[in-house]
Amino acid sequence: MYNLKQFLRLFVYSILFWTLAFFLFIFIRFVAYGEEQEAIHSVSDNTSDIFSWLHFGVILGVLIGTVYALVEFLFEKLITKNIYLGLAILLKTIIYLVLLVFSFLFIINLAEIEMDIDLVNDISWWLNNGIFWVVISYFFIASLVFQFVKLANEKFGRGVLFNMISGKYRKPIEEERLFMFIDLKSSTTLAEKLGHYKYSQLLQDCFFDLNRIIGRYNAEVYQYVGDEAVLSWDYKKGIKNRRCIDLYFDFQKLLVKRSNYYLKNYEIEPFFKAGIHGGKLIVTEVGTLKKELAYHGDVINTTSRIQEACNKYNQSLLISENILKDLNLKSKYKSEKIGDLLLKGKKDKLKIYGIHEI
Repeated sequence: MYNLKQFLRLFVYSILFWTLAFFLFIFIRFVAYGEEQEAIHSVSDNTSDIFSWLHFGVILGVLIGTVYALVEFLFEKLITKNIYLGLAILLKTIIYLVLLVFSFLFIINLAEIEMDIDLVNDISWWLNNGIFWVVISYFFIASLVFQFVKLANEKFGRGVLFNMISGKYRKPIEEERLFMFIDLKSSTTLAEKLGHYKYSQLLQDCFFDLNRIIGRYNAEVYQYVGDEAVLSWDYKKGIKNRRCIDLYFDFQKLLVKRSNYYLKNYEIEPFFKAGIHGGKLIVTEVGTLKKELAYHGDVINTTSRIQEACNKYNQSLLISENILKDLNLKSKYKSEKIGDLLLKGKKDKLKIYGIHEI
């Protein structure tokens, strides 16, 4: 179900992007000066106005957008993990080029019928057609923009790129966030057993599996630190429908489901422990050479300490009392009071609870 939602989201974004991209191209062509403007206007005289061309822009946007969504989705799910980024981009570019030729051939045939004009449409028409190569160049640039936005969203989280461009976090801003620190259990022992190369591959596979489900729960990856991943939510989004809790247990179920793979390749079944806490903290941009968003405040340190307490109390998932109060666990989970956590530099102790599936 999640894969379908993920595809539909990509499908809608892709069609909107490419339709707007071709609208912009048509607009530029109609307001341009020179020979090509005269050529286009000679055709537009037969069609009355620009709206006929915009109609084809919609058709082309839907065609290219659909193809783009399908290729991106299939590559992400089946291919990207096994090849490097440069090769993936090259293969996708070749696929797009071939499909673009056929799309244009379809559009030209449609234009001849609806506009009652004679256009060049033999099988090799595109090889020496200047307008086609202009469109290809424009398509290539638009593709780079699309890929850049997609990669930026994967790097920073959805919407963060726009916030950084708009300067939202140029000055420190207070926000309420929810964090999960999730860490591989017995990591030191596993590293000694597997060796650093095999151990690194294990972490790659585990975090790849984690990335397969985090979008399902609207989580963002704040950072990876060694064998630990730090996930983040807007506070209300993370609490809603117990997303933060569901994510953890679904990740464990996915690891169990793939246990044969891990046993075959690493002779172990990986298990992760986690700590969850949230509250108000400061968000701001840091750095100039490697600019990124940083979170400053006790929430980060407290969440880390809660996760570290998992070993002490032999628990897989610990949360703070204030998170438990805001969650509606219902009958799916049960909570167990574990103890009080004394934080460094603090006088008051923090009550922590273990969460278990029923």
